[in-house]
Amino acid sequence: MEVHNISTKELSINEEIKLKEVRVVSDSGEQLGVMSSSAALDKAYAMGLDLVLIAPTAVPPVCRIMDYGKYRYERDKKEKEAKKKQQTIEVKEVQLSCRIDTHDFNTKANNAIRFLKGGDKVRVVISFRGREMAHTDVGAELIGKFVETCSEYGSIDKAPALDGRKMSVIISPIKK
Repeated sequence: MEVHNISTKELSINEEIKLKEVRVVSDSGEQLGVMSSSAALDKAYAMGLDLVLIAPTAVPPVCRIMDYGKYRYERDKKEKEAKKKQQTIEVKEVQLSCRIDTHDFNTKANNAIRFLKGGDKVRVVISFRGREMAHTDVGAELIGKFVETCSEYGSIDKAPALDGRKMSVIISPIKK
């Protein structure tokens, strides 16, 4: 018995099917029974259609008599439609420092709000330099203030976490 790769988009059709016996289903979905693949191929050609192997792992394998070109066109059209509707979410990063000034803070918060409105997640990162590591509570307070500023447009996805010399939090956009 020949092994077929199911993960590929293309199905085996017509002469590519080299199986002894196959279960045949007509274009309308009616069961035509189990027959040799050559008899099934003759039947498909008589109807002016293709014989397509749709379930190679079944016992016996299942073939369908259909217009393969039309089937591929419809499938590709559905895939394109699904791809259009698919939305990718990026993670944008905003970096702060413990000694940030209010105007700089507001500018970074406005950028984060703009990202959240656009449907992207925002990672807020505070880097601690030198002796600032002794005052991580100041960084946690700053992150709290930042999250509060953005709370109308996003909510915390992952709580603030200290990782080495950086403290970060992820804010996800609120679905409308």
